[in-house]
Amino acid sequence: MKTKRRALLGAAICMGLGSTIAGLPVFAADKPLTMGFSQVGAESEWRTANTVSIKDAAKQAGVNLKFADAQQKQENQVKAIRSFIAQKVDVIAFSPVVESGWETVLREAKAAKIPVILTDRAVNVSDKSLYVTFIGSDFVEEGRRAARWLLERAKSMPAGDINIVELQGTVGSAPAIDRKAGFEQEIKADPRLKIIRSQTGDFTRAKGKEVMEAFLKADGKKINVLYAHNDDMAIGAIQAIEEAGLKPGKDILVISIDGVKGAFEAMMAGKLNVTVECSPLLGPQLMQIAKDVKAGKEVPKRITTEEGVFPAEVAAKEFPNRKY
Repeated sequence: MKTKRRALLGAAICMGLGSTIAGLPVFAADKPLTMGFSQVGAESEWRTANTVSIKDAAKQAGVNLKFADAQQKQENQVKAIRSFIAQKVDVIAFSPVVESGWETVLREAKAAKIPVILTDRAVNVSDKSLYVTFIGSDFVEEGRRAARWLLERAKSMPAGDINIVELQGTVGSAPAIDRKAGFEQEIKADPRLKIIRSQTGDFTRAKGKEVMEAFLKADGKKINVLYAHNDDMAIGAIQAIEEAGLKPGKDILVISIDGVKGAFEAMMAGKLNVTVECSPLLGPQLMQIAKDVKAGKEVPKRITTEEGVFPAEVAAKEFPNRKY
């Protein structure tokens, strides 16, 4: 009799039935969490590393990941989110292309009782309850850190104006808005620091090169500093500086943000002066937060990643430690 009872119990567990057999409770096996994730695209080394981190972490955490690449278009992200809602996923996560224009689709997710997690970039919405939490860097602080490095360097630079050209990220995106704001806040401390040109390079290497070429044609001899909102644009701009017969890192100081391997290689070659870290390795943190949210646990509204600043002097020592 005992053997028969055990067999019935085992069969029920294998079939995932949540009932009782012969008076004994039988619990369904845990259903894996399903996450719909909409990525910005693959515009940079940083974004590629971010995608790999999310996909690897989902696999390791046993999360069923439905991944959509928006190719840097907001309309593609909105379509993806609506598709996730229709599929009744457990959690939606996304890194928004731009800050505004999300109210309608996020209300649809809320009406469907699907929690939303923001990663890397924030949204500008009137109702903060439309998302559960935002995991990512403090972009304003990144801009401030870039400026603080320049303020320190400016102390040893010749008297007179220090002319800066700025390569902004994607227009309307959180990192572009915040990195510009943070940088401008801090450079006010030295009236010699002046931004003479500022234009989007769309976070891409090719566009960074193209815009820097235009800057050089217009103001080549006047430019002292390049501030790029990401490493990829800086690397493209370095190529333009070299093609113009100038030495990046010397004739024009180069400051950028992200901390990708390509930036460390450029620093070791003497072509880039400093990179401010913005870690893309958000996957494990995202999976844990998603599980906590699904389990009904309280999570902070804002989760900031820990990051550093890496000047060229430490590049060779730090390079072997870089994971992206």
